[in-house]
Amino acid sequence: MKRLLLSMFLLCAITGGAQAETSPHRIFIAADSTAASYGPERAPQAGWGQALQSWLDPVQWQVRNHAVGGRSTRSFINDGRLDAIASALQAGDVLLIQFGHNDAKAEDATRYTDPDSDYQQFLSRYIAVARAKGATPILITPVARLLYDFGALLDTHGRYTLAMKRVAREQNVLLIDLNASSTAWIRALGEQGAKPYFMFVPEQNKADGTHFSMAGATAVACLVTRGWVDVQPQMKSSLQRDIDCGAITAPVPTGPAKPAALPAAAPTTADVQNAHGSQVVREQDIAREQPGPHGGAGPTTAYSFFADVGDLPFVLRKRVLHKGAGIGLHPQHKDEIYYIVSGRGMYVLDGRQYEVGPGHALLTRSGSTHALQQTGDDDLVVMLAYPTGR
Repeated sequence: MKRLLLSMFLLCAITGGAQAETSPHRIFIAADSTAASYGPERAPQAGWGQALQSWLDPVQWQVRNHAVGGRSTRSFINDGRLDAIASALQAGDVLLIQFGHNDAKAEDATRYTDPDSDYQQFLSRYIAVARAKGATPILITPVARLLYDFGALLDTHGRYTLAMKRVAREQNVLLIDLNASSTAWIRALGEQGAKPYFMFVPEQNKADGTHFSMAGATAVACLVTRGWVDVQPQMKSSLQRDIDCGAITAPVPTGPAKPAALPAAAPTTADVQNAHGSQVVREQDIAREQPGPHGGAGPTTAYSFFADVGDLPFVLRKRVLHKGAGIGLHPQHKDEIYYIVSGRGMYVLDGRQYEVGPGHALLTRSGSTHALQQTGDDDLVVMLAYPTGR
């Protein structure tokens, strides 16, 4: 009996060790309302922290979002929230730190921090907690607000952004400059085109340029992920979605690029094909559920017609953008046509905004940037066509 018990103990220890070795690392988020998670009763409001997991392989990384609305570097600590993170942090984990919105509230002594003194001191405490546990701290500059004045986007976080960069340099901490990438993203969308990504919700009597809709939270989570890969390229192997969401800040390549087609659906008995290769397919046989492309929010349903036909000079697709979904802002490397079959949306082309609906055709030439966001209650159904690039 003793031998049996000893064998069982050793087996459990070995098995437990194997599970520990393969368990995912965790990403803890210490931040404010722009990153916080919101329930369905707050829809469409969302924070980038609740959208971050969609980019990461859950086998390798799991997000633990501790972001809470209204918190600054000071009040987050005074509430005991950093202590709660510290008690759970382990070696190999990551602590993402984004504050600044509420640190600037000089009228509230429980939250205000001076960017040249205690803001930096509090950031240092977050860094120290992470490093003491063998985790990696990553600073994230405050995400930009949608706040225009006489046609210019205002920078409301300037001194806090500079202070955070100073801490990152002095303490050799990785930094994601979300303020810069989100500012470029908003400017490329334009003031009106960016509104569907923020809490401008007339039916709720809201006009809020600080907090995000689900589409905005998804886009900003994409910017965070891209910034993370920029400072830690090895993270690219952990991704399960594309991160070309912020490519608007990069030069547009010259020359045609061959688009990546969706994997071909397996042949079905519904396919009809003759000796010349002509064929008929049913869209229900090739439907695939996908997140919004180019960092857009989901869900969407994609139909890639004749993707297995290798010598066609064009690509034909249908995409259904369900409620809240979109195709994220991105540069065009090819000519492309969208045709709106049904539903309504906001189309952004080179910084100009257009409300689009059934019967509208949209031509985007190579070198332009564009995005499409579903609006209203009905699905937005779009047909897309573009050359293969050969």
